[in-house]
Formats: sequence, structure tokens, C-alpha cells
Amino acid sequence: MLQITPHMRLLLAVEPVDFRKGIDGLTGIIRRVLRADPFDGSLFLFRNRRGTAIKAVLYDGQGFWLCQKRLSKGRFCWWPAKGDQAAQRLAAHEIQLLLWNGNPAAAAGQIWKKIEGTSFFTGHK
Repeated sequence: MLQITPHMRLLLAVEPVDFRKGIDGLTGIIRRVLRADPFDGSLFLFRNRRGTAIKAVLYDGQGFWLCQKRLSKGRFCWWPAKGDQAAQRLAAHEIQLLLWNGNPAAAAGQIWKKIEGTSFFTGHK
């Protein structure tokens, strides 16, 4: 399991990609389109054209991780608008929202705090 932490650099590719691509094809996009180094430990996220799946690529120092989430129903409700930049940087909590099909733009500017006596991930006391 991959852990997304606040100190990680997290980049979202704005344009959708062909999901037939594997690690080599996606690292090529990271280099050419995003103009980034796929070996720097950043987590790179890609979306398919239909908006039903996301792929994540991460280099952990030994090799590449390639993870995919495909929704069983519907489409991801939020993705950054096409603009001047090929990638958009997001914070760890925004990526978590995105992966749960939430809207990170709605959370922009909010400060996330730990609620005393509860665990953020489980909600258990």
C-alpha cells in the first residue's frame, strides 16, 4: 500500500492520457509533457478520457509503482480545467479527497486539524 504524506510532491496531469500505457509510456509523458523527473519520488496522477479511472506512478528508490483506481459507477466529479500548465500540484489531503471522488477545489484554503480524541483515518476513539 502506498502512503500519501504531506511532504510528498503530488502532481496531477491536466490532460487525459491513453490508459493502455504502462509505466514506460507514463514516465515518457512525465518527462516530455509534464517536464518532470519520474525518478524524483513525486507521485504523478493521470486520468483516462472518460473520467472513470485514475492511474498513479511513483518511484520509491528501487522501482516504479503503478496503481489504478477505476470507479464501478459514474465518473470522477472533479479534475483541473485545461489551462496553461500541463500539471497541477495538489496537497496530500486534496489527493485523498480526489481518490474518494470528492472535490479538492472545495477544500482549498481550509485548514485540516486533528479532532481531539479521534483518529483522522478511522474515526474511532
